[in-house]
Amino acid sequence: MRNNKGFTLVEILIVVVILGILAAIVVPQFTSASSEAVKGALQSQIQTITSQVELYRVNNNGGYPHEDTNFGTANDGWGPLVGSRYMKEAPVNGYTGTAVLAAQSGAEAAALGADRTSATGWFYENGSGAADAGTIYAAGFDPIGSDGKPALAHESNFNGTTGASSGGSGGSGGSGGSTP
Repeated sequence: MRNNKGFTLVEILIVVVILGILAAIVVPQFTSASSEAVKGALQSQIQTITSQVELYRVNNNGGYPHEDTNFGTANDGWGPLVGSRYMKEAPVNGYTGTAVLAAQSGAEAAALGADRTSATGWFYENGSGAADAGTIYAAGFDPIGSDGKPALAHESNFNGTTGASSGGSGGSGGSGGSTP
């Protein structure tokens, strides 16, 4: 009589197939988790930066940070916003991996045109008379994509057009902008 201690080849194959099916179901859910985390972080950072821009304006009689001579040059372009008073360090855009801020007219369009290889992580609207002056935009980020959900530049629901979305007061939207 044989001593049957152990599993047969068929039993092992059944277990392997079941594990493969479970992996096929679970893995795609975790691959999107990284993008969701980046989008959530960008939304949070934009809110924080917007609050700090507003605090700067309160402390400077309604003046915008881009009116300071150090803005756009010091602290990766953040100027007086980075330091002990407003932000301890320049925020890093989790999508592009850079903290560099570009202050320019047409910042929303520039941010929407950026992708994850962009050397600039943030765009700041400094156009004189612009309705969205003082607005911060995250490079490669659309807070309200074509399906109404936040989107990154590489995703299919990325809208990529200025003024396509609205998310706050004073002309914010398109790429994660928020006006103080």
